[in-house]
Parts: sequence; C-alpha cells; structure tokens
Amino acid sequence: MNWKTFLKDKQFFLVLFLILNILFLFLLRAFHVYKELIYAIFFLLNSFFFLSLTYDYYRKKYFYQQLFFQIKELDQSYLVLEVLQKPNFLEGKLLDQALYEINKSMIENIKKYEHQTKEFQEYIEMWIHEMKIPLATLELLNHNQKEQIHKKIKDQITKLEDNIEQVLYYTRQEFAENDYLIRENNLEQIVNAVALKNKDSLLENKVDFIVKNVNVKINTDSKWLLFILNQIINNSIKYRKKKHAQISISIEQEKNYICLIILDNGIGIPKQDLTRVFQKTFTGSNGRVRGQSTGMGLYIANQLCNKLGHQLKISSIEKQFTEVRIYFSQNQYYDVIK
Repeated sequence: MNWKTFLKDKQFFLVLFLILNILFLFLLRAFHVYKELIYAIFFLLNSFFFLSLTYDYYRKKYFYQQLFFQIKELDQSYLVLEVLQKPNFLEGKLLDQALYEINKSMIENIKKYEHQTKEFQEYIEMWIHEMKIPLATLELLNHNQKEQIHKKIKDQITKLEDNIEQVLYYTRQEFAENDYLIRENNLEQIVNAVALKNKDSLLENKVDFIVKNVNVKINTDSKWLLFILNQIINNSIKYRKKKHAQISISIEQEKNYICLIILDNGIGIPKQDLTRVFQKTFTGSNGRVRGQSTGMGLYIANQLCNKLGHQLKISSIEKQFTEVRIYFSQNQYYDVIK
C-alpha cells in the first residue's frame, strides 16, 4: 500500500471535504468574518484532517506490511494469525475476524481429511497384509514344486508380489518418518538380500549379476533401501537386452559420501524421457514398448530416498546402458543408532 492507492481509496471523502471547505468559505464570507480568522480556521481544519489521514495511512500500512511479510516468511501461511499483531482499526479487526473464521474452517476440514486418509491407509495396509498370506502360500508351493508349476504362473506370482509391495510403500511414503529407522547398516548385506529376492528372475532371464566390493557401512533404513534397490533391479531386468545381459553393483567412496552404483547394459532410456523418469505414472517409450509398467517404481524410490536423506540420480544412453547412483551422506546429518 502506498499514498497513491490510499488516497485513491479515500477519494470520495477528499471530494466531500473539498466541498465542505468551499461551503464553509462562503458561509464565513457571508457573515463578514475577518480574513485572518478565516485563514486560521481553514489552517486548523485542514491540518487536523490531513494529520488524521496520515495517521490512518501509516497504521494501516504497518498492519498490511506485517501481514504480507509474515505470509511470505512462514512455511505454513495459514499460521499467520498466530504471529500477527492485532490491528487497532475497524477494517483490520474485521479482516482479522474473517481470517480467524476461515482458518478455523480450514483446520476442521484438514482434520477431517487427515482422518479419512488415515482410515484409508490403514485399510490398504490391512488389505495388503491379507493378500500376502495367499501369496506366501503360493511362493512356498512354487519353491517346493518348481517342476510342476508353469513358468508363466511363477512370473505372475512375482509380479503380483512386487505390485502389492509397491502399493504398501506408496501408501506409507507420506508418513515415512513414522516407519523407518535410520542406523548404521552393512551395504553388502542389503545388496545380497536384493540379489536373493531376485534370484529366480535373474537366472531365468540369464542376467549376470556382478557385485564388486560393497562391504561398507552406511546410515540408512535397511528395509526401505531394500525396496528402493529392488525397484531399480526390477527395471534393469525388465529392460535388459536379449543376449549377454548384465547388472553390476559397485561403490564410489569419497570423504563426504558413499555412492552406490547400479549399472546395466540394457536398452537404456531415450534422451527425451531421462528428465521425467521420477515423475509419477510416467512410463516413457520403453514402458509402452515392453508393457507391464505402472510408472510408479522410480517415483516411489526417489520419494523414499528424499525422505531418508539420500540422493538418487540416473544417467543413460539409449541401447547402451543405464546407470543409477544413490548417494549416502557421510556427515553427522543423522543421529545414528548403534
């Protein structure tokens, strides 16, 4: 707010005051009042008016400056009423009351939404755990009677299990901090667990799985990192080349970080798709060609990496390779639980 906009808002009162001055002048002249007295009256009257106008301008300017400053500075703008100084003019008080009622209504709706979201999340998690029981039975039958179960059935069981796990982690990602536990873990153990989980798929698709010296300690949640790596390995298997497919896992260690590198020699990612691989539901041209892609795996993996304080990067050249890097900070960002 500045003088120009303030005076424009007050133009009706300014015109009215000008008319009042003219009428007052004619009235004083009609009664033959001395010019000196007329000048004194007009000086006092106009001085009082403009002082009142100036005071009104500055108190309103201060209030609105503070209001917009706090809205800009606060991460959660709706909390502005908690830090804003109460106004001492009528319009400000009415605005303050209106904002309070709006804020109250918004908070009530948010609480209602959070309650509904929590109920839905609990239901989904319960459904997933219920689904895992018959899946575990099928997995056991698959393990005990491999020769009698058709390969296509085994593939569908694996896909069903992976998709259910993906839904579970997606529903938990918003409140991930309530579920994960950051502590010191051996990276080699996590990589071995991923290899074991994907053993059948790697063997059936004749993919060489090479692990190079990953016996290092990192600060992470092993369960969440296992899921992230599983999404990456699944993609490498899915988008492998037909002959001599290979996935290699290694590390790059610096003073401030450890970088886990997952490199495959698969079909790669087209250049135009590379900047969008972390977008929700983005399947890209490879997903349309190969099919069976939801576009959610890398999105969830990236979201979870951000929650854990890791950084996920992908580079690729089409028909040559895809390289995924996960950076683990080596500073004291985490209060590690020994």
